[in-house]
Amino acid sequence: MDNQSFENRMRELEYFHNLRLLPGAWVVVRVDGRSFSRFTESRFEKPFDFQFHQMMAKTAQALLEEMQGVYAYTESDEISVLFLPDWDFFGRSLEKIVSISASIASATMTHATSTFVCFDSRVWLGVNAVQVTDYFSWRQADATRCALNGWCYWTMRKLGLSASQATAKLDHQSEAFKNEFLFQIGINFNDLPTWQRRGTGLYWENYLKEGYNPINQQTVTTQRRRIKVDRELPMKEEYREFIAQFL
Repeated sequence: MDNQSFENRMRELEYFHNLRLLPGAWVVVRVDGRSFSRFTESRFEKPFDFQFHQMMAKTAQALLEEMQGVYAYTESDEISVLFLPDWDFFGRSLEKIVSISASIASATMTHATSTFVCFDSRVWLGVNAVQVTDYFSWRQADATRCALNGWCYWTMRKLGLSASQATAKLDHQSEAFKNEFLFQIGINFNDLPTWQRRGTGLYWENYLKEGYNPINQQTVTTQRRRIKVDRELPMKEEYREFIAQFL
C-alpha cells in the first residue's frame, strides 16, 4: 500500500475530527477542575481561600486572552468563557476548542500551584442573547447555592462533625435553615465577600495610558485595552443587564 493511501485510511478513523460548532451561535466554553475537592482540601482554607480564588481568576484571564473571548465567569473550580457568534477559532472545530481550552487552564493552574492539576472542557451553544443571559444567570445561581452549602458544611466540620454527619445534617434542608444555622453562630451569609456568593467576572476594558514623545518632547495619551477582574458582580435582573452589555 502506498503512503498516501495508508494516510487516508488512518485519517478516516478520526471520526470526530471534522465536527464544527453551529455557525452564528453564541459559544460558551466551560472548564471544570478534575478532582479539585481532593486537591484543595489539604492545600487551601475552606470553604473559600483567596489565594486559590486568585489562581482561578488568573486561569480565567489566560483563557480570555489566548482564545479571545469577551467575558469570563469563575466560581468554585469552574470557568465559563463567552465568545461572539462570529468567533472562528480553528474554524470552530469542537475537537480543537475543548482540547486547547483544557490545556490552557491545566497549564496555567499547574504553573500557579507548582502541582499537577487538570481541567476538563465542554461547549455550550446559545442561539440568541436571552439564552446567553440565561446561561450566566444559571451559573451564578449555582455559585450562590454552592457557597451557602459550602459555608454550612465546613462550619459544621470545624465544629467537630464528620463528613458524613455534616452531609446528613444538610441533606434536603432549605435555604432558610442554612442561613439561620450560620446566623446562629455569628455568620451573616449576606455579609460575606461578594465574590464568594456571586462569583467573579473578567472582561476587557479600555483605559488611557500616558506616555512621552521624545521627538516633540510632549506628553501623549493613548487608549489601551486590559482585562478587568470584577469581584463585585450584581445579581438577578441586574446581572442579566450587566451580561447584556457584552452581547
